[in-house]
Amino acid sequence: MVRLSNNLIGILNFLTLLLSIPIIVSGVWLSKQANTDCERWLERPFIALGVFLLLVSLAGLIGACCRVTWLLWFYLLVMFVLIVIVFAFTIFAFVVTNKGAGEVVSGRGYKEYRLGDYSNWLQKRVNNTKTWNKIKSCLQSGKLCSDFKSRFLNDTVEKFYSEKLSALQSGCCKPSDSCHFIYQSPTEWNKPQNATYNDPDCDAWSNEQNVLCFNCNSCKAGLLQNIKTDWKKVAVVNIIFLVILIIVYSIGCCAFRNNRRDNWKY
Repeated sequence: MVRLSNNLIGILNFLTLLLSIPIIVSGVWLSKQANTDCERWLERPFIALGVFLLLVSLAGLIGACCRVTWLLWFYLLVMFVLIVIVFAFTIFAFVVTNKGAGEVVSGRGYKEYRLGDYSNWLQKRVNNTKTWNKIKSCLQSGKLCSDFKSRFLNDTVEKFYSEKLSALQSGCCKPSDSCHFIYQSPTEWNKPQNATYNDPDCDAWSNEQNVLCFNCNSCKAGLLQNIKTDWKKVAVVNIIFLVILIIVYSIGCCAFRNNRRDNWKY
């Protein structure tokens, strides 16, 4: 008699198997279409995730439906490791993103961001020149500041200062308010003559559209603010995913026990 746990594991892994196919196809499509470092970076996780889901799903499906005990054992081992990894990453995400927030600026609709406010681990990642050059390439190819310029081009200085900018727009596409530059357009600001600055971002600013403040610490801080927001959302989703994994793992243990009992009968 076919056991309920075996059927459930079989159905769940069949659905996961179907899911892995479009993920792999998406990764291959990205590799063919990639024109920038950003797109080339995205293709690898897609393909790796798709292949991983495909192999694990096959192991679970064959192990449960064909009563292949060693495959089901392998499936449970991978599931256990995955549960540990997801749990560890969830805790890590909450710890790393615990620090850092935008600073409210008087008379401004947007916030400004300081790199030193974020965790040391995150700061080390973006302060690595090789890593930041890749990230900067992604931001530039994504037309972050050209879209920003188009959207606010007709703003007066008063109107611009009241806008609610995203963390990346505030950090990468305009100079810090502490520089006291003279507004000409959203991405063009005049530096006062003979001025000296304590903030290195003021010297890093350029009106060249492919430079702007992409070399500023405020741009790195804006990115970290985005990462912090996204990782907190991912951590919440991971908790739900972890509960589902534990349930599936428990059902898999029941199916594994059923397989062993059936093998003993023969």
